[in-house]
Amino acid sequence: MSLSTNSQASPPPDGADGGGVPASGGDINAGAAEITGIRERILDVAYELFSRRGVRDVGINELISRSGVAKASFYRHFGSKDELVLAFLERRDRQWTVATILSEARRRGRTPVEQLLAIFDVFADWFARDDFEACSFVNILLEMGPSHPLGRASIDYLDKIRGHVQGLAEEAALVDPEGFARSWYILMKGSIVAAAGGDRAAAGRAHGMAEWLIAHHQA
Repeated sequence: MSLSTNSQASPPPDGADGGGVPASGGDINAGAAEITGIRERILDVAYELFSRRGVRDVGINELISRSGVAKASFYRHFGSKDELVLAFLERRDRQWTVATILSEARRRGRTPVEQLLAIFDVFADWFARDDFEACSFVNILLEMGPSHPLGRASIDYLDKIRGHVQGLAEEAALVDPEGFARSWYILMKGSIVAAAGGDRAAAGRAHGMAEWLIAHHQA
C-alpha cells in the first residue's frame, strides 16, 4: 500500500528527541546519578584540599585535575571557586559540626552538662589525630576577612555552633545561656588554635576551665 505524498510526519511522542525513542526512566535516573556523582567527586576533592590548605592556596586547575573532570564539567556544577567553597562549608558544618562533634558529644554524655563537657573529650581525640586540620570556619574567616562573602558565611556557621551550645545550656537550665555560650565558644576556639600551635593537651586544659564556667552559670 502506497503512502500519500501529502501526508505529514507525526509529531514525536513526549520525551522523544524528534526521531528517537523516548528516554526511559532508567536512563533518566542513570543520567541524574552521573551528574550527582561528578558533583560529589569535585566536592570530595575540595573538602580534602580546602580543609588542609585553606582557599587561596588551592587553584581551580588543581581542583579540576584532582577531580578528573573537564573544565566545562567543573563549571557546569560550580559556577565559580567561591561557589565551591560555600558548598564545602555547608558540608563541613554537616559532617564535622553536627555528625562528628555534637552527635558524638551527645552520645557520650547522659545529661546536658555531661554533653557540654564531652565536647572537649571529642576535641581531645580530634587533636591527637595525625590528620588534625583545625577549624575550617575560623581558618577561612581569617584568610578571607569578615567582609568577604566566604568570611561572612564562615561567621554564620560559627554562630550556628554557638547556637548549638546555647541549646545545651538551656537544656541544662544554666543562668544566662547566651552569655554562657559566648564564653564557652571562646574556650572551644581557643583550644583549637592552641592545638594547631602544637599543644595537643589543649582540650584537657579547656575541660578544666569549662567545669568552672558551668559552675559559675548554675543557679
